[in-house]
Amino acid sequence: MKVSIRTWKQTDAASLASALSNKKIQNNLRDGLPYPYTEKDALDYINFILSSDPHDTFAYAIDVDGVAVGSIGAFRKENIHYRTAEIGYYLAEEYWGKGVMTEAVRLLCEDVFAKTDIIRIFAEPFAYNTPSRRVLEKAGFQLEGIMKCNAVKNGKILDMALYGMTRQIGELRRISEVTDYE
Repeated sequence: MKVSIRTWKQTDAASLASALSNKKIQNNLRDGLPYPYTEKDALDYINFILSSDPHDTFAYAIDVDGVAVGSIGAFRKENIHYRTAEIGYYLAEEYWGKGVMTEAVRLLCEDVFAKTDIIRIFAEPFAYNTPSRRVLEKAGFQLEGIMKCNAVKNGKILDMALYGMTRQIGELRRISEVTDYE
């Protein structure tokens, strides 16, 4: 099984709609997605991503053997956090537990750190979502804390786990040595 991340294509709409029309997936994502998730919804999302600012949005299809089976993205924050990005992802249920997402997270982080000035990538999965937390840990993220009563999803008040990954220390020193704080 060959895992890669790639630019979305409009022809990915059917596989995207199929993956997101799953309550198990939607229950672990932020609100705002329609259910059922249609091909039109998928096409609208793909077109939005394709037209997004490439300096702020790093969103890709997760590809397994030529088929889009999920989505992954890192989204630059603003103001004093402009060198930070939040990662989000989901995967079609039939690919769960096969190492696909861990590899996709690694690939995205390598890409973002290699091609941008981002110095920190973070994630905020629901604290109960052990599989997502394991993905982050296997990909090299560190648990930074549990945010108590941080979200309301499906009428329940939930804790969220905060995970982070930074560029290599040596590279951060190089960046800070050329930064003028005065």
